Amino acid sequence: MSEDRRGVLLGTAAFVLWGLFPLYWPLLEPAAASEILAHRVLWSLLLSAIMLAVSRRTGALRIMWSVPRVRWALIGAGMTIGVNWYTYIWGVTNGYVVETSLGYYINPLVTVLLGVAVLGERLRRWQWVALALAFVAVIGLSLELGRPPWISLVLAFSFGSYGLLKKQAAVGPVAGLTYEGLVLAPLALGYLVWLSFVGQATAWSHGPDHVALLATTGIVTTLPLLCFAGSANRVSLTTLGLLQYIAPTLQFLIGVLVFDEPMPAVRWFGFSLVWVALTILTVESLVHSRRQTTAGTSGPAGVAAVEGGVVLDPDCLDQSPEPQRLPAPDHPGSR
Repeated sequence: MSEDRRGVLLGTAAFVLWGLFPLYWPLLEPAAASEILAHRVLWSLLLSAIMLAVSRRTGALRIMWSVPRVRWALIGAGMTIGVNWYTYIWGVTNGYVVETSLGYYINPLVTVLLGVAVLGERLRRWQWVALALAFVAVIGLSLELGRPPWISLVLAFSFGSYGLLKKQAAVGPVAGLTYEGLVLAPLALGYLVWLSFVGQATAWSHGPDHVALLATTGIVTTLPLLCFAGSANRVSLTTLGLLQYIAPTLQFLIGVLVFDEPMPAVRWFGFSLVWVALTILTVESLVHSRRQTTAGTSGPAGVAAVEGGVVLDPDCLDQSPEPQRLPAPDHPGSR
């Protein structure tokens, strides 16, 4: 099997696993979203720390702490992914699967918007068109829902911010997940201790099977990340940008077909506008990338990552057994 095909299979596996998450989180009830999040943080930290120790790369944590830019970027990344995880789990377990899928559909568009607002990037004409369509879609969905689609917006902006922070940190996936887990672990552990103290911890009141299910949050969090990392090392950002739509599409189908969530006409219209916007964004990115290749130039990695909607730079996915020296920060003007 060629490396490219292996990369596509790994990427597909990662996004399929992420897309099936709406079927997984309800299995952990009656635990509330906050308790599930706390267990997810601690069990994924345990697993990633073991993997880091087995690969003899624990020194990466010391290096990350010693570089202020990386330290603060990963602290911010840990907090934003915590917000993202909680919002997603809460949305799925409270009957908003379709709205969570919208969050990951619009994530590439939000990432482009953050590139403009934070990195000072300039958008091309068709990118502006895509963003305008997405804005109209959000307005339409807000009118239909009677409120802004806040679950979708929080998911998209938190994940987009997470991607920008991880881009600044430029660390491997397992080391990064371990560091982020260390950031969140005191809060997670303190919360579980408090739940136990007030007698509301479901882990101790629903038997060993429930504890075992909560423990699976570690592998459920880590496995797709490793598949994604393996894929990102083998395929182009363009391929990853196309594969990423697997996850929200599966989430959308699960919400509509499995959980029978309502889809009135206005909501179909809003989603259709988002899908058109994503089609424009993807085609424009492919055409622009081909023109750059024909001209014998390649755009900055940060721009490619933003245009593909991918929030993790494969250059950051170091798989070597020894920790690498962290690269100097990119200047925003170079992106």
